[in-house]
Amino acid sequence: MPNGASGLKNLDLALLSRRLGKLCLARGVALTTAESCTGGGIASAITAAPGSSGYFGSGVVTYSNAAKTRLLGVPEALLETHGAVSEAVVNAMVKGACRESGATLGVAVSGVAGPDGGSDDKPVGLVWLAIGNETHQEAMRFVFPGDRQAVREQAVREALVALILHLSRSDHDAPDE
Repeated sequence: MPNGASGLKNLDLALLSRRLGKLCLARGVALTTAESCTGGGIASAITAAPGSSGYFGSGVVTYSNAAKTRLLGVPEALLETHGAVSEAVVNAMVKGACRESGATLGVAVSGVAGPDGGSDDKPVGLVWLAIGNETHQEAMRFVFPGDRQAVREQAVREALVALILHLSRSDHDAPDE
């Protein structure tokens, strides 16, 4: 677990969103989201913070593969080869979201929230999350316990924590890194 993550995971979503907002404003970051399994939950949490219009311009929910391709430019071949719930696809999603929105930082998420749809390779609770921009992406894999709502809530929380940790890194000198 990255340094500082355990303390952040104990904060409620409102506190995480406000902390994220302060970091975005301080760094001049324009933020976007590309969501699948969370259905807009990350964008909802971000925009619940007062002043979020100062750093959050747009987010997109691309629940279907066709929407991922049409709205974010995720190549169909990538979806066919790796499946929607994969490192390659969330990296392409965040890249496309930043390109289409003009944002300097984005988060993308795709997962199997359940109760159905899981497999041996991709069990219920599997979530891939990516943080990045058009030129650099960093993906993380999680397997969350619980029912559909619990998986979605944990994915939203991890997305906020990952964004905060990314922006808090001491080597993060510019908004587009």
